[in-house]
Amino acid sequence: MTNTNMNMRGKIIFYEERNFMGRHYECMSDCADMSSYMSRCHSCRVESGCFMVYDRPNYMGNQYFFRRGEYGDCMSMMGWRDWIRSCRMIPMHRGSYRMRIYERENFGGQMYEMMDDCDSIMDRYRMSDCMSCHVMDGHWLMYEHPHYRGRMMYMRPGEYRSFREMGYGGMRFMSMRRIMDSWY
Repeated sequence: MTNTNMNMRGKIIFYEERNFMGRHYECMSDCADMSSYMSRCHSCRVESGCFMVYDRPNYMGNQYFFRRGEYGDCMSMMGWRDWIRSCRMIPMHRGSYRMRIYERENFGGQMYEMMDDCDSIMDRYRMSDCMSCHVMDGHWLMYEHPHYRGRMMYMRPGEYRSFREMGYGGMRFMSMRRIMDSWY
């Protein structure tokens, strides 16, 4: 049995207008650039799975997490001026969760290993900044503020040596949450 169930398919439907009106585009996998399918996106419906949506093509820019449900006015909900430009399906993960967070870039400074959600790295670890991480198992969301608030970033298994070089130089990640299979 593998840790990631790749047979689990997600489905998200994007609509050009608010409240599921106008042209629509159905997506069941990653989409790096939605501009060839629709001119704008202001609402969406997630029928199954979990998705990360981005306000720029190629999975860049601001990110927002969607799980099953209806989102009739995405732009107001997310506080974006622009619309959704790309999306990534998050595969379901069954198994353990492990991530190491580091105080400095390139895995420097204090290091802590996490296996569960952390609503405040300052309270739990007395760590005032997280500038790199290594996700060993599972899929995670990192949040700009404690208690899972503010802008977020999706982290799949891999090494992330510098959040600044990834375009997040002005952000500090202060809380982390596992993307659990119960969210699907």
